[in-house]
Amino acid sequence: MLDVIRFIISAVLTLTGLFVLISGVMGVYRFKYALSRLHAAALVDTAGIMLMLCGLMVATGFTVTTGKMIAVILFLFLTSPVSSHLIGRLEVNINSELDKDMTVTDQAAVTDEKEGN
Repeated sequence: MLDVIRFIISAVLTLTGLFVLISGVMGVYRFKYALSRLHAAALVDTAGIMLMLCGLMVATGFTVTTGKMIAVILFLFLTSPVSSHLIGRLEVNINSELDKDMTVTDQAAVTDEKEGN
């Protein structure tokens, strides 16, 4: 009976992670602007992979492999926001037509970013 409950929890977590990843891919293709695409990809990447790995951890039980999956989750949780932030800053610096793509509420911050301040 315990194996059935563990299988159901594992399947729900894995399928939820798969749904999150698929919806993120659809968001990346559907959004028009680079920063919106980046936002969708960054959030979904961390959440989807975390849910799928949690599903695998429940399925395998507590083993050495589970510890490795926890390390992968922590690594992604720490590095994904940093890399997304750097890619977003690169887009702000490179895109000279940022005003055409979206509403810029703090033009002084964009100017300071492009000047390197």
